[in-house]
Amino acid sequence: MPTNLPHLYALRAFSVAAQYSSFSQAADFLNVTPGAVSRHIRTLEAWFGCQLFTRNGPKVTLTDAGNMLAGDLQQGFSQLETACQHLRSHHQQLRLKAPSTLTMRWLLDVMAKFHEQHAAPEINISSVWMDIDSVAFQQEPFDCAILLGNGQFGAGTCSLHLFDEWLVPICAPGLLAKAQDDLALCELIHPSRDRRDWRRWLAGTGLHAGLSLAGGKIFDTLEQGMMAAMGGHGVAIGDLLLCQAALDQHLLVMPFPQPIKTGDGYYLVWPQDSKRQNNIDKLARFLQQHAPRYAP
Repeated sequence: MPTNLPHLYALRAFSVAAQYSSFSQAADFLNVTPGAVSRHIRTLEAWFGCQLFTRNGPKVTLTDAGNMLAGDLQQGFSQLETACQHLRSHHQQLRLKAPSTLTMRWLLDVMAKFHEQHAAPEINISSVWMDIDSVAFQQEPFDCAILLGNGQFGAGTCSLHLFDEWLVPICAPGLLAKAQDDLALCELIHPSRDRRDWRRWLAGTGLHAGLSLAGGKIFDTLEQGMMAAMGGHGVAIGDLLLCQAALDQHLLVMPFPQPIKTGDGYYLVWPQDSKRQNNIDKLARFLQQHAPRYAP
């Protein structure tokens, strides 16, 4: 310990006593005797040359000097705890951000398999709604993310391609004949407010020229659009690979089996020079091995 600082044990005892306004409660918290806490406080008062508490029987009250020290120490101990927790969890967990539909339709099952085979790292998934997939590692509490995009996620990031996005119309089996007969008579389901997915599919296939996208039902996610389609509420546009299980179970069908590759894909993204690179590499290998594939 540097000579220009009092002992850390004494500072910790003071900080806890200040929090509880009680030496006895501080002693219980620290698992020491009240006498030990009192001695630590006296040592600090001698070191600083001022009184830190006003004693009134078992009740203690911070002086102005004690109040100033307590505020600064609270911030300092909070930073110490954060630093220690960061190091402690360095080899034990990864905090992963992922889109909500991808999480429900693929990632949860893959992570269950990962944890069956690997004791570490623990993957903490945050399933997040994102209109446009993005991550800001300097501001957000994530070590890595799975994002839909073109592979360019900003300076200071690395990325690994997992699988491509293929868009295709989907509906409940009961709507199949109606959709194939005249799509214009069907209610369209849009998984985003800007209707971009239907627009991309129409442009990519050249089918249904003149189809109006002005009406229909609008949702925030592919998952919501899929659920609405399963319920027979219209024809949605979905990601073929994320819909595959529902298609295999005949919960959904493709009235027009012409999926189009949008040029976007799902990528694992992480910051350059990550301190958790070994864990990220382990996760990346596993995700690539279990990524869905479509062969046109």
